[in-house]
Amino acid sequence: MKLQKLTLSIVLLFCFGFANAQDELMNELDSNKPVKKEIASAAFKGLQVANMQSTKLPAKGEFYFLVSHRFGDITDGLNNFFGLDVAYTKLGGIYGATDWLSLGFSRHTFQKNYEFAVKYKMANQEIDGFPVTIVGYNTMDIRSDLKTDLYPDLKFNDRLAYSSQLIVSRKVNNSVSVILNPILVHKNLYDELTEQKNTYLLGTGARFKIAKRLSINLDYAARLNLPEAYDYTYHNPMTLGLDIETGGHVFQLVLSNSQTMNDVSYYTTASGINQGKDIFFGFNMYRVF
Repeated sequence: MKLQKLTLSIVLLFCFGFANAQDELMNELDSNKPVKKEIASAAFKGLQVANMQSTKLPAKGEFYFLVSHRFGDITDGLNNFFGLDVAYTKLGGIYGATDWLSLGFSRHTFQKNYEFAVKYKMANQEIDGFPVTIVGYNTMDIRSDLKTDLYPDLKFNDRLAYSSQLIVSRKVNNSVSVILNPILVHKNLYDELTEQKNTYLLGTGARFKIAKRLSINLDYAARLNLPEAYDYTYHNPMTLGLDIETGGHVFQLVLSNSQTMNDVSYYTTASGINQGKDIFFGFNMYRVF
């Protein structure tokens, strides 16, 4: 009987020790598991800073209908009814194919351009982790206003132009976000006197939240590879915007030194602000479905 009790005691002690060691091992394994970093909330509420693209993408399955409008030079006053007589329009759609990839298509009044766009996220800003969000953005324009009677040797390839962008943003705090954007614009057909085949730019931008649903945004791009004897017909593009968040969409009011809205033209044909003129007012409106 004593032997049985002793054996039972040893078995129970062994089982308790094994269970306790197993718990300690599981706790150690749990502590060694990589902690999943929390993704920071969006640095920008709109898909654009003002004219420049932001690092925001549609969620998977979301469709954004886009209407953008740029009036003519508002400093001409009644001569063109404060820009209403010579306005440009952009209509388009953007679809979230996945949470990290969106596809876009738009049609522009300027040069009757058709623009195809792809936007893809490569990294997210994390809380106490990776410091920035990184997004790639590429566009291809098809210029449809060119006529063969003016350009007898015109080929389809001559109608094409491209932009490639690497957009890096950081949400500094709940009120301030900043962005950096290296840009390459390539044109197959261009005016050698005032344009370049390849234009390199460095874009910057910021968002300043001033109320729960209001923010002031600014974007600017500096051209980096202008030759010394270049004709400065065009200038570095700059746009000031006001974001208004309302229900299912973000509404943006903008003032810019460029009337065009497709990326290729915006970055290469901004007329600048000359003696207080060439200031263009407009808006961007996105509706989510």
